[in-house]
Amino acid sequence: MALTGLDIFKQLPKTNCGDCGVPTCLAFAMKLAQGGAELSQCPHVSEEAAAALSDAAAPPMRAVTVGTGDAAFTVGEETVLFRHDKTFVHPCAIGPRIDSGTSDDEIAAAVATTKAAAFERVQQHLACGFAAVRSTADAARFAAVAADVAEKSGLPLVLMAEDPEHMSAALDAVGPSRPLIHAATEANAEAMIALASEHSCPLAVRASGLDAVAALTEKAAAAGLKELVIDSAPESAAAALRDHVFARRAALKQKFAPLGYPVITFPGDHADGDPMLETVYAAVDVAKYGSIIVLSGAEPWRMLPLLVLRQNVYTDPQRPMRAEAKVYEIGAPGPDSPFLVTTNFSLTYFIVSSEIEASKIPAYLGVVDAEGLSVLTAWAAGKFVPERIAKFVNDSAIAENVSHHDIIIPGAVAQISGELAEELEAWNVLVGPYEAADIPAFLKARAG
Repeated sequence: MALTGLDIFKQLPKTNCGDCGVPTCLAFAMKLAQGGAELSQCPHVSEEAAAALSDAAAPPMRAVTVGTGDAAFTVGEETVLFRHDKTFVHPCAIGPRIDSGTSDDEIAAAVATTKAAAFERVQQHLACGFAAVRSTADAARFAAVAADVAEKSGLPLVLMAEDPEHMSAALDAVGPSRPLIHAATEANAEAMIALASEHSCPLAVRASGLDAVAALTEKAAAAGLKELVIDSAPESAAAALRDHVFARRAALKQKFAPLGYPVITFPGDHADGDPMLETVYAAVDVAKYGSIIVLSGAEPWRMLPLLVLRQNVYTDPQRPMRAEAKVYEIGAPGPDSPFLVTTNFSLTYFIVSSEIEASKIPAYLGVVDAEGLSVLTAWAAGKFVPERIAKFVNDSAIAENVSHHDIIIPGAVAQISGELAEELEAWNVLVGPYEAADIPAFLKARAG
């Protein structure tokens, strides 16, 4: 049973020191009870109190880690229904399903496509998070394909089989890599729970409807399993959305522990073989609480929009994405190449650098630390002003890399050109385009 704020307050040191970021211990206790704070924020709580408050301190949704090492991913631990309430914690993982009954050439091609679905956007690496291997042949073939996919892809695995013998064979081959076992059902729960315990692997439970899923998670939890993933086997895309929302609300609002786990989804099950419709359903899963999203393929045309959507949904709304503040070399620039400056808001950097690349004219791009704000916002906030730009230029080595002293500023802040010229007496301040889309024409005209 969830503790109230007053129950938690009785266990706190009652010093009202504010070290937790909240003025009083009572206010901190109330935030903790509502899931708006973590017990670790209090540096003075005793070990006895920490043990007593473990239920209140634990997130309403458990964390589940699939895989090992750098390739592993974690889902769960979410504390809010909507990103703007606080932030989402662990981005959903997206990956393709590979059937063990297909030919070796088809499997190799699927793995190659999966590895090729990797992109860079606003200085973040976007890629498939896992590969799911489904048993559609005998147990030995399932184990062999699982081992082959794990080795060639380097990704965590989701093992899909309802026959415990097939799952056992695959776990003997790849168990140390901590794959997700999918799935324990009402028919095989005892055996699958035993396999998950034996191999220390996370387990997905699958049943028709959330009531049946909750019964299975309670059974698995009673057996000592903590890392569980739920699958309500929805009969349609609409039912999937309904179940995902109900499960999240039950976990976060009603503190209903049997549904306090991440969700695995299969949008292709409802798309009638249409990959475009499957991708649309997957986009809904990204936005509405799918934690592990299994697709029928990983072609770039479907992976890129889904990964970009995920990037946007899981960005902390209170912390703008920032590019590293430094001088970037775009297209192998030389001494005569132009030098432009902008702010370190990641989207600004991404757009400006892309337009410079599109111009086919090598250039230096100085990205000034403006605390992650866009050009106009940073200027209005006093973060992209002549003093900061001048300090950035003087601290960089750009003067040693170019034979000229022309610096091109965004047209949106043309009004700072005079002050910047005073700060950078050795430089000639030029006003560039107002819109990034005009950069290629501007650079080409400047190059003659």
